[in-house]
Amino acid sequence: MTNDPVLIDKILRTARNIAIVGMSEKPWRASYQVGRYLDRNGYRVFPVNPALAEAAGMPCFADLDAAQRAAREQTGQGIDVADVFRAPEHVPVIVDDVIRLGIPYLWLQDEIVHDEAIARAQAAGVQCIQNDCIFREHAARPELSTKRS
Repeated sequence: MTNDPVLIDKILRTARNIAIVGMSEKPWRASYQVGRYLDRNGYRVFPVNPALAEAAGMPCFADLDAAQRAAREQTGQGIDVADVFRAPEHVPVIVDDVIRLGIPYLWLQDEIVHDEAIARAQAAGVQCIQNDCIFREHAARPELSTKRS
């Protein structure tokens, strides 16, 4: 699968609520850095990690269901993007949740590839990016920056 640059741009410009699936509390981990970066650049971040109470000062949710409920309670809208930092073998179950919850976009971070799960998500109407970094794509568009400390 080749990622569509128009879709990447659309996601970055229109999405507001992003679930970081597999977010770590360790500052040296990519998931922590990306979640914090997105939070500081105007997105509402919903960390998903059942082993944590919080990450980067944000409350963690046990699963996408809990993150979706929180997004709706806090913003009146659900999760726009499930940004995945889990190993490829975990992607099919995440895709099940994304489809069931009606999350419109699925983003698999660098080195996360699962063509079968992506095909299933796309067949269900989910627009997908895989093996790419949302941070890198956002940073390449300086006009999107709404940096806050």
